[in-house]
Amino acid sequence: MAVSISILAVIISLNLVAFVLAIGAESRRSTAKVVNDQYDERTYCVYDTDASTVYGLSAFGLLLISQMIVNGVTRCLCFGKGLVTGSCSATCAIILFIFSWLSFLGAEACLLAGSARNAYHTKYRGYFLKDDLSCATLRRGVFAAGAALTLLSLIGSVLYYWAHSRADTGGWEKHQNEGVGMTSASYPQQQQAGEFEKA
Repeated sequence: MAVSISILAVIISLNLVAFVLAIGAESRRSTAKVVNDQYDERTYCVYDTDASTVYGLSAFGLLLISQMIVNGVTRCLCFGKGLVTGSCSATCAIILFIFSWLSFLGAEACLLAGSARNAYHTKYRGYFLKDDLSCATLRRGVFAAGAALTLLSLIGSVLYYWAHSRADTGGWEKHQNEGVGMTSASYPQQQQAGEFEKA
């Protein structure tokens, strides 16, 4: 299987857009401030924006599509024609396959957890009888970790696709019909010779 430039371009584009969205989600995290209620002496938290959740979920979706494309083209390493055993390319493809999946799952976990946590705090409204009320917000660095793992997933996916294309030469298909022609051709001749001897 040869490397397709168009597939590489799609994979790289999706991962880079997901990376930019994850960075945007980190910079647009919800912030909150304590506001005094105008009708009584209580205070409550007011959150400003929910853009971080939208960015995080968009990055999650784009990264998922990219991973599906890579594994669809390579048939997830398990359902293809087979890799040349014992070659360096096959070993690299297996290692990069595992690395690609680990970085992908880590990035997806950070993006999804960060989006859910940010949305939960953004929608939260509470009234308390405390003067020193602290408003809970998403911890800094969750989306940044997702962005870093997205870049690692990009590198792993591209290198895995390249190594898989070098190692995927059909494997057993090269020798699929070897030896079959000789056996089938000699069998009828032996059967005819046996019939002549009986006659």
